[in-house]
Formats: sequence, C-alpha cells, structure tokens
Amino acid sequence: MATIFITGSTDGLGRAAAQSLADQGHRVVLHARSAGRTSAIGELASRSAGMVVGDLARGADVRSIADQVNAIGRMDAIIHNAGVYTRPGRGATPEGHAETLAINTLAPYMLTALIKRPGRLVYLSSGLHRGGEDSLDDLDWTKRAWDSAKAYAESKLHVVALAFALARRWPKVLSNAVDPGWVRTKMGGAGAPVDLDTGQRTQSWLAVSGDAAAQVSGRYWHHLEQQQPAREATDPEFQDELIEKLGRLTGVALPQV
Repeated sequence: MATIFITGSTDGLGRAAAQSLADQGHRVVLHARSAGRTSAIGELASRSAGMVVGDLARGADVRSIADQVNAIGRMDAIIHNAGVYTRPGRGATPEGHAETLAINTLAPYMLTALIKRPGRLVYLSSGLHRGGEDSLDDLDWTKRAWDSAKAYAESKLHVVALAFALARRWPKVLSNAVDPGWVRTKMGGAGAPVDLDTGQRTQSWLAVSGDAAAQVSGRYWHHLEQQQPAREATDPEFQDELIEKLGRLTGVALPQV
C-alpha cells in the first residue's frame, strides 16, 4: 500500500486518479485550492489519508501546501496533476508572476523542492508541449505580448524538462512525465475524445505499479506507452538553465542530490 499526494484532486483527472488509487487500497492525500472546494470531494475525503489546502497561484500557499504534506509524512509518490489551460491575459499573482507560469510551472517546481523526496514523481504534461520552444528568454511574459496558447505549451514543456532533470539529478527517484490526451474534463470539454478512466490510468500506474515497465525514470508517456518528447525537454543544458531561472523566480533552490 502506497501513500500518494495528488495536486488538484477535487475534480477532473486528479480526482479520477485519486478514486482509482483509493479503490486499489492505496492511501491518497488530496489537495483543494480552497477550503470551500473541499466539499466537492464528497465521500472520497472520508477515504483519504489527508487533505491539504492552498492556491497554487500564490507562493505563500505553495509553501504552506508543502508544509502540510510534510506534516502528514513522507509520500511514496506525488502526482503533479493541477494546472490551468488558456488564460485571457497574463494576470499577476501576489508575487507578480504570470498566472499560467505560476500554477503550471512554478508550483510543481516549488513543491518538488520543498516536499520530502518521494520514491516516485509524475508530472502531467500535454502533447501541446511541443509548441513551447524558446521560452527561457522571457519565462514570465514580462516582455512579450500575451499568447495564452503559447504560455500553456511552454508551461507543459517546462514540467517535462523538470521531470527529466530530476531523473538525472535524483537517481533514486523515478521521475516521469505524462500526456493524458485530450480528456473529457472541465478543461477538456464534453467533446474531448478520451474518457476520464483512460486519462488517469498512466499516471496512477506510474505512481504505484510494481511492473518492471513502470519502474523507469526520465520517460515521457501517453496511454501507457513511451513517446518521444520535444527536443528541448531532453536537453540537459535547457533543463539546467530552466531550473536555475525557476530558482531565481521563486527563491527556492532545488537540491542537487
């Protein structure tokens, strides 16, 4: 029985993964953006190993989430599921960051650095990450005209690169990225071709499976199969420069080993 923390687990893919893992007998630690959102979890909350609350757009809340998880204990796996899609404008978090960057990139980076190191890390990306090249000169969208689709693609490239960087830096941790496909969620819409169960299956499998096929690191997955990600994601120089910039933006250093 494993203990797994899943960000963004009040609905959509996060909740589907939490339900699947709980049904298998695992201990799941849930996350809600606010106290008001906890009621949306329903009966799953009573079966969980804990609930943490915090808004991933707020740096102080992200630090609090890490503290709450660490107080529960060491996780066997963490699924970085939470994310946002297109935003009408750059927006600004309390720290002044673009909202898409803050939620999709900075939050998983900070949580990775601040939560006790688990045995497995899974980062939710998207096939659209292949359109996120050349982001490092203006990560926070302070110079460019806002492009919501490009910002989303960049953020999903970042988490693939982060997963691969951790596979290099932390050899005792299995770190992978997953493209769940276009799934029928609030984000994906009712017309999306992939059902929730299919969409959650790969990340749940990577988080807990004893199969030899799942006990690998530094891979990019889609529906239980490995795929080739964007070239930049696999480039150690890009990975290292990204991590250096994220450390400066957040004030949080990622442990080297």
